[in-house]
Amino acid sequence: MHRYRSHTCGALRASDVGSTARLSGWCHRIRDHGGVLFIDLRDHYGLTQVVVDPDSPAFKLAETVRSEWVIRVDGRVRNRPEGTTNADLPTGEVELYATEIEVLGPAAELPLPVFGDIDYPEETRLRYRFLDLRREKLHRNIMTRGAIIDSMRAGMKGQGFFEFQTPILTASSPEGARDFLVPSRIHPGTFYALPQAPQQYKQLIMMSGFDRYFQIAPCFRDEDPRADRLPGEFYQLDLEMSFVEQEDVFAAVEPVITSVFEQFADGKPVTKNWPRIPYAVSMRKYGTDKPDLRNPLEMSEVSEHFRGSGFKVFARMLEDPKNEVWAIPGPTGGSRAFCDRMNSWAQGEGQPGLGYIMWREGGEGAGPLANNIGPERTEAIRQQLGLGAGDAAFFVAGNPEKFVKFAGAARTKVGEELKLVDFDRFELAWIIDFPFYEWSEDEKKVDFSHNPFSMPQGGLDALNNQDPLTIKAFQYDIACNGYEIASGGIRNHRPEAMVKAFELAGYDEETVKERFGGMYRAFQYGAPPHGGMAAGVDRIVMLLCGVSNLREISIFPMNQQAQDILMGAPSAATPKQLRELHIRVNAPEK
Repeated sequence: MHRYRSHTCGALRASDVGSTARLSGWCHRIRDHGGVLFIDLRDHYGLTQVVVDPDSPAFKLAETVRSEWVIRVDGRVRNRPEGTTNADLPTGEVELYATEIEVLGPAAELPLPVFGDIDYPEETRLRYRFLDLRREKLHRNIMTRGAIIDSMRAGMKGQGFFEFQTPILTASSPEGARDFLVPSRIHPGTFYALPQAPQQYKQLIMMSGFDRYFQIAPCFRDEDPRADRLPGEFYQLDLEMSFVEQEDVFAAVEPVITSVFEQFADGKPVTKNWPRIPYAVSMRKYGTDKPDLRNPLEMSEVSEHFRGSGFKVFARMLEDPKNEVWAIPGPTGGSRAFCDRMNSWAQGEGQPGLGYIMWREGGEGAGPLANNIGPERTEAIRQQLGLGAGDAAFFVAGNPEKFVKFAGAARTKVGEELKLVDFDRFELAWIIDFPFYEWSEDEKKVDFSHNPFSMPQGGLDALNNQDPLTIKAFQYDIACNGYEIASGGIRNHRPEAMVKAFELAGYDEETVKERFGGMYRAFQYGAPPHGGMAAGVDRIVMLLCGVSNLREISIFPMNQQAQDILMGAPSAATPKQLRELHIRVNAPEK
């Protein structure tokens, strides 16, 4: 027999009754039932009930074992007594009667329990992550993550993509976040950067004649942590294709991502045919470029109903052509208590309030706004929004560029408070036609709004002849349940168009050659039209596991202060290391 096990703790079945078996694992739970000990023995594969009674030669040692001790057990497989089977366990019909126990690894007093799903402080969970990972839910999440990545790989290979590994030590590149820099010992005073994304490399792979690339790529960004992005590093399903237009990318990616969601959605409905929503439409209807389409509410502009009306606050605002009034419908929300609650919520968000109209039986409008604008305008608003008795509408006014984020949050709040959101489904959509540029108020100049390597719609002609702020890009995202889970674009593969695009954002040709020399050179020697995207592995796994924090699906994450408190990173370098790197530390005073 094998030194440690003849079976795993998830393998024994009724067909094994009468045979001898050897198991090794962790003592998950120990119960004393009137002198008879029951040990739930756990390993990666499952859990088996071990029974030790006073007649067993193993009893004396069994009395000493505690939770999370690692033991080996030899014994006979037998049926569980009638009425004690456990249908929730694959091994639930049998138990192992112990004849011999060996302690392989005793455990000290536990800083957090493995049995059960009690919430513990993050500091404790991350410091003892090896214990945290033994807990059933987290262990299952990590295994699900691996299975999802396997499914992604299979889907990509099925679409004719080949997996490549791009360099980790590379050159610094403006991708929208700070780089992690790595000092070079061989070239003193210079630094490598960890890649924020394999963007330039994957385009160079297309320049090199490989037609379809993908990888599960590690990416590194020195940005502040938040719940839906881990500090330091994350993984993405990265892909690129040659000789394609936007529709070709959609046709390749949509079935892969749909299949992943269908496989791991646990029976929840998944969007079959993804809608295509232009960025501008998404912002006006949902107040965000990553809409949660499980919420059926859509906002509408209702400026005309308030222009020149008796509600002077809105009427005066509308004298400025930049200002508008938007309405958020609230089906079934037409009670004073709910409207007042929404108004108080808005004030808590730093707003002066949230105007509203309620509709009574017979279609009569009620509330301060209705009283000020009169029954005709109130009725016109009701008809435009498709509302009826017992419903309400909420209003935001001003410059949409300034209030759009709040309007989107209000739409979310109304939908959730009125229980209109179906949380048990996955709604996927393409968001398309992103603006190529945006105005940077800080720098007082035009800057790229998304990926600087995307192809502008209209190409070089648009760059030469259009107002930059009106140019759209062949740039697209995938949104799912209020999260952006992927982003991509058709690339700007013509060197003259690339130089012009950067010129409009304030970079001269020499800067482009210096910072993107590899790509610039490659574009001179026959660049194929190409495009692709990257999907966030961590975020997709988070959605499919039904958790709201990426730490629940990442095996060894950092804490909120970007520290690995298990391994003690970041840590100070030794004087010898600093001398080898020709570096002096100039840390701020504490």
